[in-house]
Amino acid sequence: MTPSPLPVVRLRPGADARKIRFGAPWVYTNEIVTDRRTKAITPGAVARLQDKDRADIALIAVNPGSRIFGRVLDRDCTQQIDRAWIAARLRVALAHRDHMYADPYYRLIHAEADGLPGVVIDRFGDIAVLQPNAAWAERLAPEFAGALNALGMTHVLKNASGRTRKLEGLDDISHMLTGRIDGLIPVPMNGASYCADLLEGQKTGLFFDQRPNHAFAAGLARGGRVLDVFSHIGGFSHAALAAGAAHATALDSSAAALELAIRGASASGHADSFATLKGDAFAEMEWLGGAGQRFDMVVADPPAFAPGKSALEAGLRAYERTARLAARLVETGGYLVLCSCSHAADLQKFRASTLRGIGRAGRQVQLIHTGFAGPDHPQHPALAESGYLKALFFRVLS
Repeated sequence: MTPSPLPVVRLRPGADARKIRFGAPWVYTNEIVTDRRTKAITPGAVARLQDKDRADIALIAVNPGSRIFGRVLDRDCTQQIDRAWIAARLRVALAHRDHMYADPYYRLIHAEADGLPGVVIDRFGDIAVLQPNAAWAERLAPEFAGALNALGMTHVLKNASGRTRKLEGLDDISHMLTGRIDGLIPVPMNGASYCADLLEGQKTGLFFDQRPNHAFAAGLARGGRVLDVFSHIGGFSHAALAAGAAHATALDSSAAALELAIRGASASGHADSFATLKGDAFAEMEWLGGAGQRFDMVVADPPAFAPGKSALEAGLRAYERTARLAARLVETGGYLVLCSCSHAADLQKFRASTLRGIGRAGRQVQLIHTGFAGPDHPQHPALAESGYLKALFFRVLS
């Protein structure tokens, strides 16, 4: 047998090899034998992970400069991590999305849960937005582009805005890998037409993860007035209007996002029943409450207030404040929707913080539904971080 040319990384004697064999996707620096040889491995290189008895466990992507030293790529150590391997993973992911969605607009790859650690790919028809948030994926970005081209996504944008890229020692320069993007992209979703700016917008241009929560909220909003706080490009607003809401107001601090929301309302035929309010969400909710404004539904979908453990306590206080201000604006008998995309704030902590805020607003509620990300955002069973999105739906009783 020809010896493998790949470098070898070994687990420390006390490390639990079964954890990796049973599905854990990450190997931390303190779990491996570190010496000059392992520290000298090029970031993004592929290595063979072995247990203390020198038995192969998996192929891992290595980054000696990261707390996550290795990301599991394949448990078959004979595999070649190349364009063909990437294409095979993409085809498996694509089959699931094509089964779930009639139109080719969805998250195609959700990192570890789709077997491509650190990689996010959102699809917009024949356009793919690739976020290679780990060193190995950055190194193989051209191979990802080629594989995506072969699957019909002829335009591939590398988006370098991912928060974890800095931790991996990667740059923040986005550029086209193949093809071109001309202008804004219309995205059909939940009966509405959204307007996405893939080149200059937030993240990959549009948040597909909230699709089922948009739909559930829309069903509650029929005939009512909706306030969509931290609205971005109008995710909850447009779905509600498409389902028959009487009026929706989108509140956001970004003029660019609100302009996209206006374009989406016009494209969806709801311009006359849609309004925008630009400003700081907390200040504007304070003002609306003081002015006696009330809505049949208030949705608050803020950015991640607790993106990591170090920000957890401050983040929970921000979620409590959001809930307190938003709850004051809901008509009795109306609905309050509170969302979190912070993986550090688990469902129990997030729910507790929102209930404190609602209580301090003097409101009584019942919890009628808990929502999560859609099936194009699968969760890795061994990685709690992949289940980051939570949406709590309350009915306000008094």
